[in-house]
Amino acid sequence: MISVDDARARLVAAVRPLPAEIVDLKQAHGRVLAATLRAGTDQPPFPASAMDGYALRAEDGADALATLEVIGEAAAGRPFDGRVGPGQAVRIFTGAIVPSGADAVVMQEDAGRDGGQVTLTVPLKSGQFVRQQGLDFRAGEPLLDAGTLLRPAALALCAAMGHATLPVTRKPRVGVLATGDELVRPGTALAPGQIVNSNTYGLIALLERWGAAPLDLGIAADTRASLEAATERAMGCDLLITLGGASVGDHDLVQEVLGQGGIDFYKVAMRPGKPLMFGSTGSVPLLGLPGNPVSSLVTAILFALPLLATLQGRADDPLAKAFDVLPLAGDMPANDQRQDYRRAQIVAAPDGTLSVRPFKVQDSSMLRVFATSDALIERPPHAPAACTGEPVRVVRLDLI
Repeated sequence: MISVDDARARLVAAVRPLPAEIVDLKQAHGRVLAATLRAGTDQPPFPASAMDGYALRAEDGADALATLEVIGEAAAGRPFDGRVGPGQAVRIFTGAIVPSGADAVVMQEDAGRDGGQVTLTVPLKSGQFVRQQGLDFRAGEPLLDAGTLLRPAALALCAAMGHATLPVTRKPRVGVLATGDELVRPGTALAPGQIVNSNTYGLIALLERWGAAPLDLGIAADTRASLEAATERAMGCDLLITLGGASVGDHDLVQEVLGQGGIDFYKVAMRPGKPLMFGSTGSVPLLGLPGNPVSSLVTAILFALPLLATLQGRADDPLAKAFDVLPLAGDMPANDQRQDYRRAQIVAAPDGTLSVRPFKVQDSSMLRVFATSDALIERPPHAPAACTGEPVRVVRLDLI
């Protein structure tokens, strides 16, 4: 068996980022930039008022009680066509161009209007309430690096930069293949010995959330012919993930049939998820996850997520961002030689302090427990018993 860290390192080293494609800005949420993005314009593109009020020369408003002549109005999208001279002011609204000659804005709350005149009640300084041209960024500036995950704020920035389309890494096409004679689809009447295939649905949801384009390859029976037919369906994928059959029992044929491109490893020193396999089927990378429902989802988080991040060319490590250290809200026994990931709930105290409480039952078949978990408590090999209040490393499921 190899360690969790070694297995993860081998996975990400085996793949490269996928090619880029151009997509419309509206379709780019959750995608990864494939090239550095530069601003196409200044932002703001002109000196703009930050307030509703009056635009004037700061030297004319250096003293309170100055009275000025109002010579026009400037609104967003409707500039004042003229120049502000000595003793003059222009009624202005937020977002409007500050007229030529003016270099400050007085808020309407700090001015009194009387017909064609306005009297200031506070002194002004040059630049007051004026957003200078290029305050946010200048045309040509590199603002987003290749490898950036495009979240809503980043997309708004892309739009402000003047980009209607974006270069992004192509979505990884991931084939998902469940294996096992005992599996049937949800809604099917169960014959003796059969169980519902739940793993595919949880995994596909995770893959979609992580920016992949999953392809449900169905359920393969425990026969060479069925697995070989599934292999044909997987051609053209960027990654094939199998569910179950990764062990070396008499009926576990995934490694033998699908791993003809070579198997890098097939056991990891962890719980749940020891029978984890990585290799290739033809030219397609192959990740074989365990068949137990909780094991398949836990290993998907720990291994499929970093693999997809590499295929997408992400500059950050999404799994690393999910790690946290929290105090225990319950005792834990000593651990054995395998790295353990125990399902747990995050508990908030009245003062907002967080702690993490492990579930008492940790069987890898129990989806009910996993579905109510907020975290995985990571227990290193041979970790001693831990008492309430001790800090432990956790994977925050709410951050993935």
